[in-house]
Amino acid sequence: MEPVQENIPSAYLAYSMMDSSRVSTFVISIMLIVYGSFRSLNLEQQNKEAAAEKEKDNNYSGPNPNTENDNVQTIDTCQAMFLPIGASISLLIMFLFFDSLQMVFAVCTAILATVAFAFLLLPMCQYLVRPCSSGQKISFGWCGRFTAAEIIAFCMSLCIVCIWVLTGHWLLMDALGMGLCVSFIALVRLPSLKVSTLLLVGLLLYDVFWVFFSSYIFSANVMVKVATRPAENPVGVLAKKLHFTGLVRDAPKLSLPGKLVFPSMQNAGHFSMLGLGDIVMPGLLLCFVLRFDAYKRMQLNLAESGLAPPTYHHKISYFHCSLLGYFLGLLTATVSSEVFRAAQPALLYLVPFTLLPLLTMAYLKGDLRRMWHEPFLVLPTPKYQDV
Repeated sequence: MEPVQENIPSAYLAYSMMDSSRVSTFVISIMLIVYGSFRSLNLEQQNKEAAAEKEKDNNYSGPNPNTENDNVQTIDTCQAMFLPIGASISLLIMFLFFDSLQMVFAVCTAILATVAFAFLLLPMCQYLVRPCSSGQKISFGWCGRFTAAEIIAFCMSLCIVCIWVLTGHWLLMDALGMGLCVSFIALVRLPSLKVSTLLLVGLLLYDVFWVFFSSYIFSANVMVKVATRPAENPVGVLAKKLHFTGLVRDAPKLSLPGKLVFPSMQNAGHFSMLGLGDIVMPGLLLCFVLRFDAYKRMQLNLAESGLAPPTYHHKISYFHCSLLGYFLGLLTATVSSEVFRAAQPALLYLVPFTLLPLLTMAYLKGDLRRMWHEPFLVLPTPKYQDV
């Protein structure tokens, strides 16, 4: 870490904060979290409606079927505890064996980015093909059945990934990173506030250790080194084996989409960088509270049917509180990086600013115990009510 720079002029600090790269970081990260959270909520509503239709068609009289989509992964307590350990092992492998495994990293990243960006493009493709498509799925044998919108989204995503591989342009890398963020937030869920707290606190310690203390053990900042290290281009490696010397020379090295990079319009060569984990992990928490807010609104709607209304009359939702906390945490992390002139573990600021206000608000509203254990437990409706 570089020494602290003292007596930084407030005007210079304000100018640095208003840099286009900083503003882009704020706007894009918040938009990705909001869009991914609402996309997850929409998927949950679609799954419930599909399950209700299936139950109606089959005249199903037993207990309610599981309405969770097979594509949705719910993190349990054990996974939340061991995820920081697994992330540390993966980071260390990438740091120590990057030269030997960089082709594997590049290919795996390209495959994941293709699927994730197709998921990001899917709503747009569904809107475009709706007038001319019946929505029927087309069979591709063992690969599965897909709609026309899904096929178009995948083809467009594959083209974007191929152009990124050939050019290595930062804008395409950011686009693929955005797809990864939205897909992760929408398709991975936290079941309770207990699991959310375990996961975020563990990742906070992970982030702090690898940014602040790894240099004392490995003589380098492992987190920054891995995040900024370019990989060999698979096209260049293949051309080298086939002795296409011109293509080898033109193939750029690839900066893997594990981060969002925004260059500055004011200062040439200056850019802001934010890891995808600094968007996805707080985004999972905000997605959880958005789902809980929707659940509470559903309880309010049930009150109109004669059930006792819940004590939920506050105007500020948990989602708004957590989103404001994320903004303030990101602002604090940005100011710290400008003051200390060194890379900062963003989760050191994002986790307290999002988690502590949420815990306080849940305690004041009387929802803390339920959010901590079983926030979405559906209580059976009594068949007979007292008149």
